[in-house]
Amino acid sequence: MDTLDDYEMLAVDLLRRTEAAMETIAAIAVDTGMTFQIADVVQRVEDDLPADYPEAAAGDGGTRRDVIEEMARDIFDGNAYDD
Repeated sequence: MDTLDDYEMLAVDLLRRTEAAMETIAAIAVDTGMTFQIADVVQRVEDDLPADYPEAAAGDGGTRRDVIEEMARDIFDGNAYDD
């Protein structure tokens, strides 16, 4: 991963995976009446990643989990879709 395009593709892929995990976890919460935490979504994304998936470092030195958590919070709050 050396180019900006590679990082953009990785970010788009992680966002897609995070959206899918959020939908799955939210549906389970609705069906069961149980609550969930953002950490549950992050774990679902991490569990579903291929073993060789690159570690996406945030610009501030954060981890892939940090990036996924921020994406999940933005999806939950609706901020991921603000123009």
